[in-house]
Amino acid sequence: MPTISFAIIARNEADILQDCLESVKWADELVFVSCQSTDNGIAIAQNYNATVFERKNEKTVYINKQFALDRANSDWVFILDPDERISEKLKNEILEKINSSEEINGYYIPRKNFYFGKWLKQGGKYPDFQLRLIRKDTGKFKPLPVHESIEINGKTAFLDNDLIHYPYKNTEDIIKKLEFYTDIISKKYILSNYSKTYVFIRPFAKFLNNYIFKLGFMDGAIGFIVAIIDFCVLFVTAIRFKEKIETNTHD
Repeated sequence: MPTISFAIIARNEADILQDCLESVKWADELVFVSCQSTDNGIAIAQNYNATVFERKNEKTVYINKQFALDRANSDWVFILDPDERISEKLKNEILEKINSSEEINGYYIPRKNFYFGKWLKQGGKYPDFQLRLIRKDTGKFKPLPVHESIEINGKTAFLDNDLIHYPYKNTEDIIKKLEFYTDIISKKYILSNYSKTYVFIRPFAKFLNNYIFKLGFMDGAIGFIVAIIDFCVLFVTAIRFKEKIETNTHD
């Protein structure tokens, strides 16, 4: 019978980690990579019999995710973030697929995003497909500085049931992620030789696309708030990009 591992990397996510691990305690293996955490996340993972590794907190996230993927020993690996949960329906579908005879090496899962008390249905936030379930040794992470993605050797398909996602815990978490993403996205802009014009137009284009063309306004006040947050991430990124170019600080 095929086996499955869940690979999770985290930095100071102890307050949400238990709920994540509880949703996948049925797995054959849990691989947990702590990225210079100072909380009790390792102890929580050990309580779930996870195989634990400690690593440097790489700003390019794919490095540690690839490390976790490489350490998994099962036939299949699911890359899971601490702020995500596997529902009972998704669990059953995963088990059905990995035990099937289909020649599929990777599966995209629709991700359902919960923002500030509301499940979003529009604005590019649903179904928000994520390639997460892969047959071991058929996929690897592309070396991208942000929004890491997996490259699969072989066929891919789509699952029906949702991966549950809680992007922000509170206002402090929004600010922390704003700092993280604006830094690494600005570096991506520099590596890609983006023009200042493009970089400063992009936040407005993103807002119009998600809020108007992708019907984010249909999610009401929360849809507007989320569109503004996405706008702010890209606008602050543009400012940081300008600063890095002018001061020649690209690291």
